[in-house]
Amino acid sequence: MEMNVKKHLDLLGFNVKDKVTGMSGVVTSIGFDLYGCIQAIVNTGFNKDGEPRSHWFDIARLEKLSNKRVMDLPDYDFGIIAEGRKGAAEKPMAYKV
Repeated sequence: MEMNVKKHLDLLGFNVKDKVTGMSGVVTSIGFDLYGCIQAIVNTGFNKDGEPRSHWFDIARLEKLSNKRVMDLPDYDFGIIAEGRKGAAEKPMAYKV
């Protein structure tokens, strides 16, 4: 099971496009729910106030648009992020207006 979870988490940070709506953006989060749905939050841009617009999509509907992430991933395996003692202090430059 661990290998499949890593495969889905590998979408983090990539530009993707939803095959149904055509919406595109950067995967900022992956969610696994109790009923078996695996979904991604995709940041599709910013509203007029500079706040990110994000939408949930089933991962089966997403197509990767590039082979390079917009930024490096945090270390989820070792260190204070992996231990749950620290999150991001501020938004990465890729998401600032």
